[in-house]
Amino acid sequence: MKKTRFLSVFLILACLTALALPIRAAALEDPAIRAKAALLADVETGEIAYAKNEHQQLYPASLTKVMTALLVLEAQSRGEVSFDEVVTAGESAFAAPYYARDGSTANIKAGEELTIDSLLYCMLVVSANEACNILAERVAGSIEAFVEKMNEKAAALGCENTHFVNPSGLHDPDHYTSAWDVFLITKAAMEYPDFMRFCDTANVVIPATNMSDARNLWTTNHLLSTWRVIGYRNREAHGIKTGSTDAAGLCLISSAKRGELHFVSVILGAERIEENGVGNLLSFSETTRLFNYGFDNFSFRTIIESKEIIQEIGVTLSKSDYVTVHPARDVEVLFPRDLDPADLERVVIAEESVAAPVTRGQKLGTLELRDGDKVYASVDLLASSDVDADRLLVFWDGVKTFFRKPAVKPILIGLAALIAAFFLFSLFTGRRRRYGRRGARRGAGYRGRRRY
Repeated sequence: MKKTRFLSVFLILACLTALALPIRAAALEDPAIRAKAALLADVETGEIAYAKNEHQQLYPASLTKVMTALLVLEAQSRGEVSFDEVVTAGESAFAAPYYARDGSTANIKAGEELTIDSLLYCMLVVSANEACNILAERVAGSIEAFVEKMNEKAAALGCENTHFVNPSGLHDPDHYTSAWDVFLITKAAMEYPDFMRFCDTANVVIPATNMSDARNLWTTNHLLSTWRVIGYRNREAHGIKTGSTDAAGLCLISSAKRGELHFVSVILGAERIEENGVGNLLSFSETTRLFNYGFDNFSFRTIIESKEIIQEIGVTLSKSDYVTVHPARDVEVLFPRDLDPADLERVVIAEESVAAPVTRGQKLGTLELRDGDKVYASVDLLASSDVDADRLLVFWDGVKTFFRKPAVKPILIGLAALIAAFFLFSLFTGRRRRYGRRGARRGAGYRGRRRY
């Protein structure tokens, strides 16, 4: 009976203890995106909600055309080209190695005249390879020179795993990029309002030219339209670019906005698979899964405020022993909805003490907010108040510091040796002088022995 009561009491206490402990939310479930590489990042801040092999070098196929569009838009912003400028397609735009007859095309012909605006639509809506070459020659004088500009721009954007060989994305073993680099390039292109005008277009009519009737173009992006394929339409998705080759697989860049969140997704190396007897183009279906994962699980949240006192930092050379520090700013980050900011580990990187004087607002360290290996934020820690130095303490510290200097020690030893030598020398010569004077006095007063 006593054992039963004891067991009951023990179980009740155990339950109460468990309830009293803080509950740590479980880690987000990995969506396991089916692609060689994938990325979901906020376009404004660059903060990542999901990443898989984001720095792996892979073939981009026609995602390359985003970089081509970026350079054309830069040239337009500088006034070097205009959207209504008419360009004549040269024969070199249809020559190897920059053109392949079996590649994606808008059926532009050598000698045909189109505006820059029309060429950009051809390139970004139906992924026309010849349009890339025509634009490249107009902007840089030659395709080779344009490719050099592509690589220079990639380096300037911080792309560390990217190298371009052509403006269109035709396969070449030396033509590669990564999901993260694709995001950097796309983010830069999105800074130009006209970029989304072109790449978020589901259907466009290209006016008739000197060699063609009007062209009715439909996008290759099934998230934007059901004209080619049904089953992938996503009304939250906007743009951006499709790409596919045998070597690259299925690739897609897209964007979507819901509330305060504005994501860009990148899929590289996806496949077409059969599911329940129906083909599934994973570049499109996995992109929608990525967007849903981001919107369902993340929001922008303030994880620490500038007014919060973090800790005390010791102060020397002052009558005050310490100064408090606070974050330099409020920190708002892309944060899992089911994670409590209070559960983050706070790692302070600072010296144990600082020497006075300390000025209010002076940086005294850094605070990192972590969840395991994930660092959500790093913010400077600033002194909350002024701390004056004590003159006497400063003086004695200066004295001690002077005598601790490496160069002073041998000087002091040498000076002590000189003083000791001088003392010994003075002592020795002083004795000789005294004894010599006494002998001299005796000699001087001696006049011989008196005789009587």
